[in-house]
Amino acid sequence: MPESQIAGVHADLVGVWHTPDSFVMDFSALAEPPQLHQESGQDIVMQHAQIVARVRIPPSQVFEIMKALEQQLSAWERETGQGAPPATDL
Repeated sequence: MPESQIAGVHADLVGVWHTPDSFVMDFSALAEPPQLHQESGQDIVMQHAQIVARVRIPPSQVFEIMKALEQQLSAWERETGQGAPPATDL
């Protein structure tokens, strides 16, 4: 790995989508603080983000990534004592 990439890039969010040939993960970093807007009498929080990395993965690898994420999440929960955040209504 090139030394310039060892530290990685910071991402606050990830969007996942697919094509017939690959799964795509767009990693994004928040570009500015959240802004409160009112639309139709409802408060809506808008967050502007910039995609900092796009990763394309063949479908065959998605299963392995899911297993690895589950294993790492379980280890992190044991090590930190933290669990999943409460569900929120979107």
